Amino acid sequence: MKKKDLQLIRKKTLPELVSLVKSKKEELTLSYAKLKAGKIKNTSLLKNLKKDIAQILTLIREKEIVEKLSENKK
Repeated sequence: MKKKDLQLIRKKTLPELVSLVKSKKEELTLSYAKLKAGKIKNTSLLKNLKKDIAQILTLIREKEIVEKLSENKK
């Protein structure tokens, strides 16, 4: 994921991020199936998808922590 893409994703809301993770996971599952069928030669695509999912999950967790802290301060 490029730096600009990550900046755009940071601006999304929590439900949007959750739906994005679901779609990336579906894409990863389909890519694994295509790899096993021999239709994909570029295996770095799988690595990049896993990395993207991890980054989005990290952003989700950060947003959850910030929300929890803001609730505790009130």
